[in-house]
Amino acid sequence: MAQKSGSLGESLKSTFAAIVIPLELVIAYLIYEYVLGNPANFEGNDPNNHPLEGNWLGIIYKGRIVVAILIALLMITLTFGIERLITISSATGRGSIKKFVARIRSLVSAGNISQAIQECDRQKGSVANVVKAGLLKYDELSRNTELEPEKKVLLVQKDIEETTQLEMPMLEKNLVIIATIASVATLMGLLGTVTGMIAAFTAIATSGAPDAVALANGISEALINTALGIGTSALAIIFYNFFTSKIDALTYGIDEASYSIIQNFTARNKA
Repeated sequence: MAQKSGSLGESLKSTFAAIVIPLELVIAYLIYEYVLGNPANFEGNDPNNHPLEGNWLGIIYKGRIVVAILIALLMITLTFGIERLITISSATGRGSIKKFVARIRSLVSAGNISQAIQECDRQKGSVANVVKAGLLKYDELSRNTELEPEKKVLLVQKDIEETTQLEMPMLEKNLVIIATIASVATLMGLLGTVTGMIAAFTAIATSGAPDAVALANGISEALINTALGIGTSALAIIFYNFFTSKIDALTYGIDEASYSIIQNFTARNKA
């Protein structure tokens, strides 16, 4: 039953991105078309005219369709940022990882394996799961008098490595989406800037007096897309660096606790 529940959870996680990205693209377009493009935001209730003075919704609308894509990228960044924050917070478990690792090292050194396993149950999270797997194998092989000491050490190490390989993909999942948006948002902002400048120069190049409204709209489009693209990219970079630093801390905790377990087990078997 637990295995079925786990596989269901993995299935939901794997389809999360496939559902969220298209959905947020549609929502972003609806926001652009019906909220930002609401005629009430413009002079004469006409989206082709200037936005009302101080009306930021109308001003952002002037960035044209690229704005909808950038809004979608911003929403996706926030959604996956929150999703990663929840996942990594859950993987961290209860309390400080450093204190947990220190307690495990102390208990293992004293030979209190059962108490160390109980400590893992209290801590929960990815680090505790890996450490508990190692401790259970440690406890099992400590009572085995048939295997050679070197073989026992390899089995403990193998169990820890296998559990680590199961835990790590969960932590790193969807980070590639945030990293991709960090680059794509800047490029989309640049695309919007270029199309806006094209519109502005087209207005200047018209025969006779330049169309002031078209010129202003083109400049607005360029600046709005630049701001949205850079802002979304900056947010994605901050999220990515924050989450990778958290994952590195968890990995270090796993390595430190695992090393202590293996070293202690090796020393006791040699003795």
